[in-house]
Amino acid sequence: MLELRPNCECCGRDLPPESGEALICSFECTWCRDCADNRLPGGLCPNCGGELVARPVRPAGKLERFPAATARKRSPLPACTGA
Repeated sequence: MLELRPNCECCGRDLPPESGEALICSFECTWCRDCADNRLPGGLCPNCGGELVARPVRPAGKLERFPAATARKRSPLPACTGA
C-alpha cells in the first residue's frame, strides 16, 4: 500500500491524499508538479533516478482504515534548499 506522503520533498507544499498535483517514483519519493517541472533535472526523481508518475488518489472511504502518512520529508538537494 502506498504511503501517500503529505508533502513535496522539495518545496514542502502540502499534498493531501486527494491531490492531483502529487508525483511519485517507484520508491514513493513525492514531489509536486511545479517542482518536478521546474526544479528537478529531466523530470526524474533526483533521489533514485526513477520516472515520476501521477500518484494515485486513495478513495476517501478507504482513508479511515488505510490513512495517509503524516511524517514530512524534505530533500537536501541544492535545487530544493536554495543553496
